[in-house]
Amino acid sequence: MNIHHAPMRRKTTELPWAPEIPAHWEVRRAKFLFDLQKRPVRPEDDIVTAFRDGKVTLRANRRTDGFTNALKEIGYQGVRRGDLVIHAMDAFAGAVGVSDSDGKCTPVYSCCTPRDGISADFYARMVRSMAVSGFIESLSKGIRERSTDFRWREFAEQALPVPPLNEQTAIARFLDRETARIDALIEKKERFIALLRDKLNADIIRSVEPRSSWRSYPFWRVATAKSISGMPDVGLLSVYLDRGVIPYSEGGGLVHKPAESLDKYQLVEPGDLVMNNQQAWRGSLGVSLHRGIVSPAYLVFALDRNLLDPTFANFMFRSRPYVDKFMLASMSVGDIQRQIKWPHLRVSKVFLPSLLEQRQIVARLEREGERLTNLIARTERSIALLKEKRAALITAAVTGKIDVRAAA
Repeated sequence: MNIHHAPMRRKTTELPWAPEIPAHWEVRRAKFLFDLQKRPVRPEDDIVTAFRDGKVTLRANRRTDGFTNALKEIGYQGVRRGDLVIHAMDAFAGAVGVSDSDGKCTPVYSCCTPRDGISADFYARMVRSMAVSGFIESLSKGIRERSTDFRWREFAEQALPVPPLNEQTAIARFLDRETARIDALIEKKERFIALLRDKLNADIIRSVEPRSSWRSYPFWRVATAKSISGMPDVGLLSVYLDRGVIPYSEGGGLVHKPAESLDKYQLVEPGDLVMNNQQAWRGSLGVSLHRGIVSPAYLVFALDRNLLDPTFANFMFRSRPYVDKFMLASMSVGDIQRQIKWPHLRVSKVFLPSLLEQRQIVARLEREGERLTNLIARTERSIALLKEKRAALITAAVTGKIDVRAAA
């Protein structure tokens, strides 16, 4: 990467996210750089989406889950390849980019065409840099938490640095190349993390897989249903797919909001098995390490400690083979309506080694789990550093802190 810290003379600006720029750059408002377009929709137009990673493309080119298509596309507008597209409600999170496709988009988007001497690719990088710095979020009117209403009227009045067109183009090309290198390294590290997690899950499955020497028990023999309520002052617990049973306060309230009255919530003691009745088939269950209360919609079981070590039970019941058993014990085929049916669950087979062997398995899994978890954490930290480097590189380039003309 051949770059130089800019030897060019610099001048100060009133921009909080770019207090200094090269002296030969201008500063102009966005409305003098771009024109807002309001095009009619054509019959052949498909939906274009602005994603938070800066990609603006046909929705069909990316994942389609998680989106709700409007029954009536009221106010939809045409978007063309090369438009600078700004998602008014998600610009703060980086949903700004240049469309790679013709199509149509929701009226919450601003579709802008660059005037002569202006590179849409360069300004897409610049506006995303403004988002990363927190500047766009600072403009929020408080309409919605962690969002803004960054529509054309707000964007149009923003003062932006304006390098000569050849520098805009050089910076955009440089950033395309350098961020692609960083992104490729990030992707490689993310694949490595996925492999580590797969290995950890595979180790657990192998460790709880029944051997010929293990004894078979029906579920009702090792787990007794319990329901103790009327203790609303005990700490609230929740069950997560990836984390098991944890205090509600540690989950950020992402599972559910508690009821106004907690009188009917059920007591959970350390070592109890807790299942989300509707989501156990997906793995939303675990053995609690905490004393607390859970929703009356959950199932709570006391484990027979003479047969089952609680930590081993947590590994076993959260493993894929047992989660599949809970799927079979569900009442219906609809994802939303599936619930555990007790007559099916109670006779499900549980295969157990001796308590001594259970504890030996737990000790080995915890050692290996700690090793892999630490390796994952180190890799995640390196990814975070790469993302910080990427963001800093973009900001430095679009504000002229580094001279990339020779490198581009």
